Amino acid sequence: MNAVTKVEKQGAEAAPAALPVGVATPLPEPAVSPQPKRGRRFRRILLMLSVPLVLAAGGGYFWVTGGRYQETDNANVRQSKVLVASETPGRIAEVDIAENAAVKRGEVLFRIDPDPYRIALSQAEATLAAARLGVEQLRAAYSQAVAQEQMAANEVSYQKTQLDRQTELAEKGVNTRSELDQARHDLAKAEDEQQAALQAVASARAAIGGNPDIQTDRHPAVLEAIAARDKAAWSLAQTTVTAPADGIISQSSAFKVGQYVAAGTPLFSLVETGDTWVEANFKETQLTNMKVGQEAEVVVDTYPGHTFKAVVDSIGAGTGAEFSLLPAQNATGNWVKVTQRIPVRIKVTEGEASLPLRTGMSATASVDTGVSRGLGHGFAWLTGSTANAAE
Repeated sequence: MNAVTKVEKQGAEAAPAALPVGVATPLPEPAVSPQPKRGRRFRRILLMLSVPLVLAAGGGYFWVTGGRYQETDNANVRQSKVLVASETPGRIAEVDIAENAAVKRGEVLFRIDPDPYRIALSQAEATLAAARLGVEQLRAAYSQAVAQEQMAANEVSYQKTQLDRQTELAEKGVNTRSELDQARHDLAKAEDEQQAALQAVASARAAIGGNPDIQTDRHPAVLEAIAARDKAAWSLAQTTVTAPADGIISQSSAFKVGQYVAAGTPLFSLVETGDTWVEANFKETQLTNMKVGQEAEVVVDTYPGHTFKAVVDSIGAGTGAEFSLLPAQNATGNWVKVTQRIPVRIKVTEGEASLPLRTGMSATASVDTGVSRGLGHGFAWLTGSTANAAE
């Protein structure tokens, strides 16, 4: 078989079989090309655009409506610490406290040996009694000086009369000249004694305070003795030291009976539990709308599930850097602007015995300023950002 016969045979095998006469030959169906799913693609693009828009809108809403609550975790619980000292020196005779013990206001902490101060009080009372007796003696001395002055005045009057009589007799030539001279001498002597008596009266009046009718306890000497007596009584009372406020004793391990203490030397500390506040260091940008009296909430790390009610008590006069031992000097060429922090005192208004607060505890403070950022703030922020970018 040649090549041409082989080709014809293959063509005959590939050709369709002949249909019967009178039957129409069916036309082949045209191939349908797949059309792109435009609706699905549009929804996909819409979804891809809407998700970022929704996130941006939600974030913008929360940012614009936010800013009302200013919060910081740079905060610590604070309580007043009182250094307990003795007002009078002495040896400790009794100790009624223990380390970390809770005490109430007016409760006895310790006692100093009172015997030396009791003796001093008795001596002061004896001095006061002597001063009162001395005033009575001065009053009697004044009365005596007045009586002496009256006697001297009477003597002067008598000697004047005698001089006049002797003068008349001398004119009549009855008495001698010597008798007249003696009368003159006696008068001069009486006048001198009267002057001395007047000086004695003035001295007695000054000794009694310038007022003969003065009350005994109003005399300067008695007042001095009363002050000394009161001081001795006060010193005796100070031998018993009581708690100035409710609190907890701290740093008293070395405080023992028999120890000699000096006046004014700190002996141990008393942490006042009734005066509790939180010192929160807010950023300066957070104080725009913060004012004294605004409500606040405090969460202490020790009690994470409890929120303490509080109120803004005061705002610091300056940043923490201004009151540091080495304030920052910004007059240099490598100055970098750093956001400063200002201490805010937040007074805790809620106290629970089951949740005691200790000074130094870490806390988180949140202040309700009552003012949100708003659209105007956002527009100003955007405008400022654009201006800064243009610069």
